[in-house]
Amino acid sequence: MPELPDIVVYLDALAPRILGLPLERAQVRSPLLLRTAVPPLSAAVGKTVTGLRRLGKRIVWAMEDQIFLVFHLMVAGRFKWRKRGAKPPGRIGLATFDFPDGTLLLTEASKKQRASLHVVHGESGLAAHNPGGLDVLAADLPAFRAALQSESHTLKRALTDPRLFDGIGNAYSDEILHAAKLSPLQLTGRLSDEEIARLYEATRRTLLGWIERLRAETGSAFPEKVTAFRDGMAVHGRYKQPCPVCGSPVQRIRYAENEANYCATCQTGGRVLADRGLSRLLKDDWPRSLEEWEARLGS
Repeated sequence: MPELPDIVVYLDALAPRILGLPLERAQVRSPLLLRTAVPPLSAAVGKTVTGLRRLGKRIVWAMEDQIFLVFHLMVAGRFKWRKRGAKPPGRIGLATFDFPDGTLLLTEASKKQRASLHVVHGESGLAAHNPGGLDVLAADLPAFRAALQSESHTLKRALTDPRLFDGIGNAYSDEILHAAKLSPLQLTGRLSDEEIARLYEATRRTLLGWIERLRAETGSAFPEKVTAFRDGMAVHGRYKQPCPVCGSPVQRIRYAENEANYCATCQTGGRVLADRGLSRLLKDDWPRSLEEWEARLGS
């Protein structure tokens, strides 16, 4: 799922292409994409894009007459900028938006079709789509601490909860926790002041660092390779590969449809965290330390 750095770069790329220009035509191909009926999408056609903003992991187009288009790309939704009048690609094409200088395609490479478009009127209508999470790039340490400890969760869950923090998902939460040298399963209520400050700095440093990196990689082009798995990530998507800090193999625990990637040496004092499914199955055979895990891997 595109997260805060990816959304920022999308907004960077959209601004010179659609900001201040009229939406000349909008065609929705998938009946599952458009989630609202009033106002209709046709209310935005002919209107000029007056602003672009991020609302958590959502991309918002502000149009004339207080019309807002709210896009949530979910896991597999992507924008593609093409020549004017381009056709959407086969089964993955959800919608096309024609502007004077080009056509924006919305695609989704998934059979589940979770991407959504809401058309709303007024700031009050837009506010209904705001999960309310803290923007860590604009927040100070006390505000971060208050959001972090407002509920009792594991750090992994807290960072990815859109009601607590704004725009952080599975990929960048792994990177943040590795940078902070904290376990994904550590409880928010059991952090010291020093650990909270370390997590705050790691969160800002990781997100800002990746924004700048993605901006440099994209340049003036339109981002085409928006992915949760990027070269240069420390632990996310790097199961069994060496940690760039200490060289220990990256570990992984899976839960529901998500996973957490971490370095046992850097983050958990060498302890291998219990995967719910496998630990129940293996019971006493589940490795308790990195050394035991490596020994069994090589046996």
